[in-house]
Amino acid sequence: MSKIYPIFCGITVWRPELCTKRLFLYDNVSVRVLVVEDDKAIATSLILGLQSAGMTVTHVATGAQAIAATDFDVMLLDIGLPDLDGFEVCRQVRLTSRVPIIMLTARADEIDRVFGLETGADDYVAKPFGLRELVARIRAVTRRITPQDSAISTTTVIGDLTVDSATRRVTVAGAEIELTTKEFDLLEYLTNEPGVVHRRNEILETVWDTEWYGPTKTLDAHVAALRKKLGHPDWITAVRGVGFRFEINS
Repeated sequence: MSKIYPIFCGITVWRPELCTKRLFLYDNVSVRVLVVEDDKAIATSLILGLQSAGMTVTHVATGAQAIAATDFDVMLLDIGLPDLDGFEVCRQVRLTSRVPIIMLTARADEIDRVFGLETGADDYVAKPFGLRELVARIRAVTRRITPQDSAISTTTVIGDLTVDSATRRVTVAGAEIELTTKEFDLLEYLTNEPGVVHRRNEILETVWDTEWYGPTKTLDAHVAALRKKLGHPDWITAVRGVGFRFEINS
C-alpha cells in the first residue's frame, strides 16, 4: 500500500519505493522541470515528488544559474533567491524565452501575484502547497504548447486586435504585445467567441486544466495583466457572479 509523506512547506512527497503503482499518469511524456530553489530541504522534497510523478528534474540554487539554464519544459521559480529575486530572473528569462514559468513563494498577497504575472510568469503558487496541485499546474501550463498545437493555423481579428494562434502572436493596432503562455491562452479562449459570457469554472477548466480545483484568484490576476498589456481595460468585462466577456465596441 502506498504511503504519503508531508514534508517541508506543505509539499506532499510520494515514496515510490513503497508502492508499485504510479501516483500520477502523465501521458507517457517526461516533462523536464527546472527547479530554482536555494533551500536544500524544499528542493529535495520537490525533486522527489516530481520524479515520482514521472518528470525529469534539474535543480539550480541561484538566479544566475536559472537564467543560464537550457533544455527544460517548465521552470519552478522561487522568489527569494540569494543573488537575484525571482521577479528579476523571470524578466531576464522572458527576454529570450517563452518557456512556462511557475513562481513558488510564501507571499500570498494579490499584489505580489499580479506583479509576478506582469513580469512574465504563467502561474503563481503560494506555499504551503500539495504535490497534486503542483503537478496539475505544471500540466496546465505545458498542456497547450505541445508540438501538435503549432500545426493549427487560425487568426482572429477583432477591431484593432489580432490574435494569431499559429505563431502565438498578438498585435493591437499593428503593435506586437508580449504575453505569457497562459495570458495568450486566456485571450485566445475569450476572443474565440466575442460577446459571449464565459463562466469562471469553464475558463479554468479549458485554459488551465480539466482537473483544476484551486482558487479562482489566478484567473483574476491574469485578466488584470491582460487588460494592462492590451491597453484597453474595457475589452474584457467582468460579469458579476458569472465570469468574463471579451468585446470591442465600435
